[in-house]
Amino acid sequence: MNNTQSRPVLLRRWLIGIAAVLVVLVVVVVFFPWDMLRGPINRYVSDQLGRRFEITQHLSVRLGRTTTVRADGVEFANPEWASKPYLVKAAAAEFDIKLFPLLVGKVELPRIALTAPEIGLQMEPDGRRTWALSRDTSDEGAIPRIDALLIDGGSVDYQAAAQGANIHVDFSLAQETAGQLPLSYKATGKWKNDAFSANGRTGGVLQLSKDIEAPFPIEVNAVAGKTSLKAKGTIANLANLAGVDASFDLQGRNLEELYKLLGVVMPSTPPYKLRGKLAKHGEVWAATQIQGTLGSSDISGALSFDQSAAVPLLTGKVQSKVLDFADLAPVIGLPPPAGPTPVNAVAAKTESVPAPAKVTKTGASSRKVLPVATLDVTRLKAMNADVVYSAADIRHVQVLPLDKGSVHVKLTGGVLQLEPISLGIAGGTVAGSIRIDANLVPAGFSTRLDVRAVQLNQLFPAVETTKSSLGKISGQFDLKGRGNSLAQMLGTSSGDVAVLMGKGEMSNILLEFMGLDGGEVIKFLVRGDRNVRLRCAAAAFEVKQGLMTTKTIVLDTTDTVINGRGTINLADETLDLILDPAPKDRSILSLRSPLKIGGTFASPSAGPDKGALAGRAGIALALAVVNPLLALAATIETGPGQDENCKAILAKATNSSAGSRIPAAAVSLK
Repeated sequence: MNNTQSRPVLLRRWLIGIAAVLVVLVVVVVFFPWDMLRGPINRYVSDQLGRRFEITQHLSVRLGRTTTVRADGVEFANPEWASKPYLVKAAAAEFDIKLFPLLVGKVELPRIALTAPEIGLQMEPDGRRTWALSRDTSDEGAIPRIDALLIDGGSVDYQAAAQGANIHVDFSLAQETAGQLPLSYKATGKWKNDAFSANGRTGGVLQLSKDIEAPFPIEVNAVAGKTSLKAKGTIANLANLAGVDASFDLQGRNLEELYKLLGVVMPSTPPYKLRGKLAKHGEVWAATQIQGTLGSSDISGALSFDQSAAVPLLTGKVQSKVLDFADLAPVIGLPPPAGPTPVNAVAAKTESVPAPAKVTKTGASSRKVLPVATLDVTRLKAMNADVVYSAADIRHVQVLPLDKGSVHVKLTGGVLQLEPISLGIAGGTVAGSIRIDANLVPAGFSTRLDVRAVQLNQLFPAVETTKSSLGKISGQFDLKGRGNSLAQMLGTSSGDVAVLMGKGEMSNILLEFMGLDGGEVIKFLVRGDRNVRLRCAAAAFEVKQGLMTTKTIVLDTTDTVINGRGTINLADETLDLILDPAPKDRSILSLRSPLKIGGTFASPSAGPDKGALAGRAGIALALAVVNPLLALAATIETGPGQDENCKAILAKATNSSAGSRIPAAAVSLK
């Protein structure tokens, strides 16, 4: 009985003893003089990492599964190879650290709060980084995990040679009030080796972990080189730029410069201004509700940039209500047009189209017309793309009456495919594909373009004498070449080209100019113009290594016949054509001798009347930059002195591989 009663008493005594021990331990922990351990801790950390670590003033600890450490006066040196002396030097530092991960050598810090810190971050191309907590600073496993960072004033220096980055950021923390952004920052330095500056505000806690889903607000005003960005929204993870949801305003002098800044391959453009919504989920950036201008053209649409694969992918659809043709010049490698771009290009069409500028003879023989801008092969391999672009209205075209167009851009493994291409031109269409293979050295080029039902009276809007001409032109161009510029590609190209035209009407005054019939020209200028019936027309060329050799050039009307022969050299941009005009009526001033067209694309020559033909050739050759074959239609309207057998002429022209694909309906004589 006594033993039975003594057991509960003994148990109570044990429990009281254990509780007393725990109370003593708690008291010891709470009131433990942690400062006594500053010296041993400083020496241990310094020995383990091979760089100086010191808590200079006071140390306190609150133990737990997640332990809180506060240190007043912290100096943590950078490795000897770093340019800044300290990784962290702060008036005070407080951080939470998880104890269990320490058992396997991992440092997990759910929270760090720094007062007036100086932070020096540096990363080398070989993988070394100052924030790796190991003697081997290239060991990614030694990088601590930090979930949230609070900074009260201070500064951060970031250097990364591989990124061309050397940035200094100053922080200031205002008294936090609900609905405000208390942390202000101002950054200066270099990004991608260009001058960089930024300023803005954020929430008081910077989220650095992908596991934290609570986004914090942020405002950014940044300038890098000639590109500026304004953004306002929220972000869930600052370290990986994850969970972005913001509006943006982006502007610069050339979209092409985004490749250097962001790694996104864009075409060369005039100055631009864009705005829209920006989001990032996982490794995919999405820009939606894009609205803005490129030069004098408007642009809208949506794009996404997926960085999850080894080669990032750009996809989307963009469009323009109005495209100013001058804004295409940098895209295709042409110099910008002389003089200011029309201010009201987006608002209204011009009433008339200006004629091409006259070419002076001084130095013209050495000037090139075909674009010589070099293709950047490296950029074509840096990204894949699948983007559709369309323009509902194309304006201010000086030499080629385009009215609309669309293109599907596909870029895969360094192969650029523009297919399908669809252009509205002079009441007709041009459709086909262009392929550039940047994996070849020099790049490989192939194109096939089909021309359908182009209206002759609309083809040359600057030439008054064609406005009353009627008829439809069709054709096809099938070329392959090699080169890193459009000039090189055409200069080495081989293939076939053909242009055909059936029944129609043509301004007689134009024909008399072509036949150099001075008496008839004067007569029509006095009595007025009239149209003559076009029976047929054909022009076919065989192309070898950039040399276009005529198979057929002939135009037959009821009034005049012209036969042609010769070559056009796309490599050195020279002309060597002979036209034999044979008017079907008599005139005392008619010159029956052949007409010779020579010189270069930039400075053509013609005889026997160089003035008349050179002016006409100038208009045609301006068009030849885009399509040398259509230019022939501006220069020659063919047919012999006696009526030609038009079916035979067209059959001869269509014997080429290109011409043979022209449908019969396109050259019908009915």
